[in-house]
Amino acid sequence: MSDFRLGVVGLGNIGRQHIKHVTSGDARNCTVTAVASRTLSDVAQGIGAEHFTCYKALVDSGLCDGVLIATPTMNHLKMGLYVLNKGMHLLMEKPIGLSVSEGHQLLAAVGPKQIFGLMLNQRVSPVFAKMKSIIDTGMLGELQRTNWTMTNWFRPEVYFQVSDWRATWHGEGGGLLVNQCIHNIDILQWLCGMPVSIQGFCGFGKYHDIEVEDEATAYFEYPNGATGVFIGSTGESPGVNRLDIVGDKGMLSFDGERLTLTLNTPSTSVYNRETNDMFGQPEKSVQDITPTEDVNQHAVVINNFIEATLNQQPLIAPAEEGIKSLSIANAILWSAWTKQEIALPLDSDGYQQALNEKLAHSRLRTKSNVKANIDMGASYR
Repeated sequence: MSDFRLGVVGLGNIGRQHIKHVTSGDARNCTVTAVASRTLSDVAQGIGAEHFTCYKALVDSGLCDGVLIATPTMNHLKMGLYVLNKGMHLLMEKPIGLSVSEGHQLLAAVGPKQIFGLMLNQRVSPVFAKMKSIIDTGMLGELQRTNWTMTNWFRPEVYFQVSDWRATWHGEGGGLLVNQCIHNIDILQWLCGMPVSIQGFCGFGKYHDIEVEDEATAYFEYPNGATGVFIGSTGESPGVNRLDIVGDKGMLSFDGERLTLTLNTPSTSVYNRETNDMFGQPEKSVQDITPTEDVNQHAVVINNFIEATLNQQPLIAPAEEGIKSLSIANAILWSAWTKQEIALPLDSDGYQQALNEKLAHSRLRTKSNVKANIDMGASYR
């Protein structure tokens, strides 16, 4: 079997990381044959790939079977459409676009034999995969409450200063929610399903010299009456990573390091109606079920994308799944702007109109010349 020929568009921090996954052999049956960036780079020469300064030239070169787009979000729509309209396979960094409306435009361009995946890599985290398995088996019973406090996404001012597009409406369509927390929001809906309504509260430039949100609190209501709270921040240190998913039969809790499973005997609803103990509770058992395996999440998603193109393996994160997390992020922002509850499914046209008002007054910033120390390993949560 010949290797899949991959083109990488965007040679920033994450694009270079993905190339390393391939050249190291962590991503198999794949060769990076071409790269594209606006300026010349030594990356192409180092891996024996062709370098292009225009993504269209890379797509039209005939050197690639598919393309990985790792550029600022503002370019996802136009670049993604060009790749898909040329009939090529596409793997895109999160999020799928600035808005749900952009995501729908991209999905509408996918041909019947094209593979379009999204880099929602936390779905292969052993912790979240185990939680998903437990919830899907019904072990927790009907869900009652979700709560995720995810405030250890701290980013210092230099993170924004060295970029012209980060934390601008024009460049990202938001900040914390569509950049850092889009992974957490994806996992939350993947585990618990989509809410039917959202009330959002955001701090815009509360901790940083930026125009978009760097703090968010959201209240969810689910179809069965369950409720949820999601809290995120890039301005808090040391921050908290605590996820609780509570069901009638028990609870899953993840504190950022340990995963515990608590089971009730009998279920809460049965005990509630049958006990004569005024201050009683169901008997409980608590287990530490923390996985021990270590997974290169990005490489797993790349491997899955390659296998989907070569051997029809189902995608871990098909691009349409990106609409769900982006709908939640968009709804939180829209709610914060209007101070109103937002119903889901999202009115994507209505949100786009509201976003366009922000875009009309947003500009890319002038990048600082400060030399930033970059440790990509420290960026993941």
